[in-house]
Amino acid sequence: MMRQYELVERVQRYKPDVNEALLNKAYVYAMQKHGHQKRASGDPYFSHPLEVAAILTDMRLDEATIAVALLHDTIEDTSATRAEIDELFGPEMGKLVEGLTKLKKLDLVSRKAEQAENLRKLLLAISEDVRVLLVKLADRLHNMRTLGHMREDKRLRIAEETMEIYAPLAGRMGMQGMREELEELAFRYINPEAHRMVTQRLAEISERARDVLSDIEKALSELFEKYDIRAEVTSRQKKPWSVFRKMETKALSFEQLSDIFGFRVVVDRIEDCYLALGAIHTTWSMVPGRFKDYISTPKQNGYQSIHTTIVGPSRQRVELQIRTREMNEVAEYGVAAHSIYKDGASKNGAGKDVSSETSAYAWLRRTIEQLAEGDNPEDFLENTKLELFQDQVFCFTPKGMVIALPRGATPIDFAYAVHTDVGDSCVGAKVNGRIMPLMTELKNGDEVEIIRSKAQVPPAAWESIVVTGKARSAIRRATKNAIRKQYSGLGMRILERAFERTGKPFSRDSLKLVLPRLARKDVEDVLSAVGRGELSSADVIKAVFPDYKDERVTAPVPKQREEGWSRIRNAAGMLFQLPGRSSRKGKSQPKDGALPIRGVRGDLPVTFAPEGAVPGDRIVGIVQPGSGITIYPIQSPSLTAFDDQPERWIDVRWDIDENNRERFPARISVTAINAPGSLADIAQVVASNDANIHTLSMVRTAPDFTEMLIDIEVWDVKHLNRLLSQLKENPSVSTARRVNG
Repeated sequence: MMRQYELVERVQRYKPDVNEALLNKAYVYAMQKHGHQKRASGDPYFSHPLEVAAILTDMRLDEATIAVALLHDTIEDTSATRAEIDELFGPEMGKLVEGLTKLKKLDLVSRKAEQAENLRKLLLAISEDVRVLLVKLADRLHNMRTLGHMREDKRLRIAEETMEIYAPLAGRMGMQGMREELEELAFRYINPEAHRMVTQRLAEISERARDVLSDIEKALSELFEKYDIRAEVTSRQKKPWSVFRKMETKALSFEQLSDIFGFRVVVDRIEDCYLALGAIHTTWSMVPGRFKDYISTPKQNGYQSIHTTIVGPSRQRVELQIRTREMNEVAEYGVAAHSIYKDGASKNGAGKDVSSETSAYAWLRRTIEQLAEGDNPEDFLENTKLELFQDQVFCFTPKGMVIALPRGATPIDFAYAVHTDVGDSCVGAKVNGRIMPLMTELKNGDEVEIIRSKAQVPPAAWESIVVTGKARSAIRRATKNAIRKQYSGLGMRILERAFERTGKPFSRDSLKLVLPRLARKDVEDVLSAVGRGELSSADVIKAVFPDYKDERVTAPVPKQREEGWSRIRNAAGMLFQLPGRSSRKGKSQPKDGALPIRGVRGDLPVTFAPEGAVPGDRIVGIVQPGSGITIYPIQSPSLTAFDDQPERWIDVRWDIDENNRERFPARISVTAINAPGSLADIAQVVASNDANIHTLSMVRTAPDFTEMLIDIEVWDVKHLNRLLSQLKENPSVSTARRVNG
């Protein structure tokens, strides 16, 4: 175990003016607090925070971060408290240590929800100070290095969490070395057989390619010497997980992989990167489509380098990365390589340099702000994983702004990346000047222009198209709000009419006073519950007016509906109006108080019974808990199921918008002669009458005739009757009638 003075010496190598007192104090405090605690391996527990601190010294981090690493488990696993650490080390360090502490005693039903809440807490702490991230990643790295001492089930769970969250997070922060080691360790436990196979094959290939690699290194070095370019050339081998992932995603065999080995060229200046590139491309042929300039367009994690592939000295493909020494350090250590996190220059209260925040960290903060807008834990976890995707494409707005997106992203993802309002109002997109479907997969360099409409509401189906967490979260939120607004509007209308029938005044303020009695958090919640059928209007009236007694007729609705029509109206309070009799302006409520029904595209959550209903029919509405109102024609036998539930019957009437007409569903039965061309004749009659067949099924087939059940869409009852008449006149048709239930 590392001694106290050895830790101080490690920091002194890169920071001679180290605050020794702080390190010594943290070392002693953590060692005393952890006392005789043991790890699963049997080692003293204090060896873990000490190794975490050692990992951070390899990144050349400041003594405050090293001290936090020593203390990071004290609040969670010992008797230490936040107040005690604040007093001994200051509130800033206390806040950092608390940010690294898992939430305890969470009242959550699933491990996934618990994992999500702990991740949310960690990310929010990271958004305030990046040092929390650096300590957490070092903590996870040491835990992965010693994972073999854990139970098998726990090993697998921790390895999967590392692969899904912490390794991608390290990559997003530009810490490539950390990411690769985390992936390698996780791969070993998630799929040990594949890990063993890939590692063995890589060792065999490396042994065979030793001389070839040496020859290529020598040829490149001689080339740079010829052009007077100071450059350091080293070969590198793809990591086992990277090889396995490429084989899996692209269905390749080992023999088909052309980039197992690559070469890194490190130079002094940016100008030398392009000089080296020119020397390489004028000497060997470049492989088309295999050139990327991340110096002029850096990745979001701050990574900069030139990537190219050539047909090398031995006529084989050679991958090259060309970068400066500073770029190489950033590629290896990411945010940890930036001096703004190592010294005390120009810091704000959270320990960050306001003027020099890295693009990677700025991205992380924006992402966390977007993801922390109230999603449930499982959604938060899913969206965070989506945002940690590594492979990116760079697209442009018409004004030239660069938008970085995961591979597979669509114009919808692009719209939400620009702004949530742009995504919510998106109705189309132009990609490189051409109108393209919204599910088009974007490519590097695409220019995307979003076409917007204020009337647009994001369809729920978009959620299955997008790939970014921000887009998915925003669509889900907009869909929930739209549904809530729709049901809330229906609930408001139901309550207004219910209170009107009782002769009692209705107001939103009166609902506020009885929220506790209704067990709802706000008025919108009450209205939405009424609209969904989860809360009856009678219960709301009783809550507002406890002394009220419902004197309406509550006897079962008579089954002989045509004979007892007046009694139905008395029982359910229903009044119907044929098309054309409602107010065209739609601004004032009709005196009958019935809800106006325009169709499924209206502002109410409306569906139609299987047999359909069309303007001109007498109709009733039945509240369906959780799905709004179902409209039935009054002659439907299906209504007998609701005879003893008068509270579910709703006053409805047709209110057709002549400027925005809509077809309505009806079901007909047609018996046709069983001969070739009969179905075509029926379809021709339907088409010539400007109707539309929605579904068609053969109910019964005999040698001489076929009976069909057709769900059809027509404008109104006159239109339907005209269609039935023409079907009956057709020589191929024996009978045609409307089906009512």
